[in-house]
Amino acid sequence: MNSTVRVLIGDDHRIVREGLKQVLGDPANGTPEIVVAAEATEGAEVLAQVSQLLGAGGGQPLDVVLLDIAMPGMDGLEVLQALRKAWPALPVLMLSTYPERQYAVRCIQMGAAGYLHKSADPDDMVAAVRKVAAGGRYLTEATAQALAGAVERTGAVRAAQGAPAGVDALSYREHQVFRLLTAGQSVSEIGAQLKLAPNTVSTYRARILEKTGARNDVELALLARGTPAQ
Repeated sequence: MNSTVRVLIGDDHRIVREGLKQVLGDPANGTPEIVVAAEATEGAEVLAQVSQLLGAGGGQPLDVVLLDIAMPGMDGLEVLQALRKAWPALPVLMLSTYPERQYAVRCIQMGAAGYLHKSADPDDMVAAVRKVAAGGRYLTEATAQALAGAVERTGAVRAAQGAPAGVDALSYREHQVFRLLTAGQSVSEIGAQLKLAPNTVSTYRARILEKTGARNDVELALLARGTPAQ
């Protein structure tokens, strides 16, 4: 790829941003065409930076957004949703410490161009940025397996009434609550963050337990890490 690829990094951890900048923007790594054009530490800041670069007052090129799921304020999936609505042609590559089997499917379904675990090899990170910047979709083997598994589970649930549908069946709001529960937040804390009454959060929690087949928050946390409950 000869043309410059301009990237925005959205992650609230400075050490992660610095590491990504080193991998993507260092000519010594063989990536002279990749330039980190901007960075953001919060979800709302990602949207503001994109608007500044691509909006009427900016007009500067931006080719890829690298976006963490666990962003403060607006989480990564909320930001992804907003980006897809406002700038549908802008590729978004999701980054996370969460396992592909639980989060990659949701991200791809919402329009992400790819999903990478933060422990990915630097060469894979560079390959992913290049591919989505060129208009492609980057799927690791683990993500492809997760997508295939989601299709299989959907068919199995339809064939067996009453069987737990799994994380893939959660609504957008249920998935938000699921992520916050598995991050260790209480019902009251989740209600304050999402501006919901505690009773409403408790209702979502009950639906999540029913859909996933988990019996409690501990099993939900194991599910989020891709570890089956005993």
